[in-house]
Amino acid sequence: MEVQDTNLDGVKILIPRRFGDERGFFSESWSRRVMAEQGLSHDWVQDNHSLSAKKGTVRGLHFQSPPHAQDKLVRCGRGALFDVAVDIRKGSPTFGQAFGTVLSFENGRQLLVPKGFLHGFVTLQPDTEIIYKCSDYYAPDCDGAVRFNSPGLEIDWPLDGIDPVLSEKDAAAPLFADFDSPFLFEGPST
Repeated sequence: MEVQDTNLDGVKILIPRRFGDERGFFSESWSRRVMAEQGLSHDWVQDNHSLSAKKGTVRGLHFQSPPHAQDKLVRCGRGALFDVAVDIRKGSPTFGQAFGTVLSFENGRQLLVPKGFLHGFVTLQPDTEIIYKCSDYYAPDCDGAVRFNSPGLEIDWPLDGIDPVLSEKDAAAPLFADFDSPFLFEGPST
């Protein structure tokens, strides 16, 4: 597995190797041993799978606050999406900065989004499936969101003139400027 750093400390791109032949391919999407060799250790407790029927569906930007904050490992099971992480750790040198990348069935890339980051995506194809692991269980009382297109967040969402498809919750989410983050920067990750 190849692990790439991004401009945000702790946010990583994971690229599993694919072993293919005329039947298709096999890929190991997560290995505790391989990740430990890379200095990463996560205890995944929940897997989620969602389908977005329409191209241009935006989900996020979401987070779960302490004491139920979540690390996430996101991949695309079908279709393609533009996946985004935003640093919301108060005191971080990259506070408010974003990283985005395309995850698709074809490229097999995964995005590791640690606690202290907003997470969201926009689908680039219809019927896109998103599969992600979480390090804590869903806790409705800790669930939060920030408006995906908040002024001041420099995210180049590839909507190409498409009106985004949003849930009521995401459409009504507060702007980033009005958001008081529950996360504090504790220094660089290892």
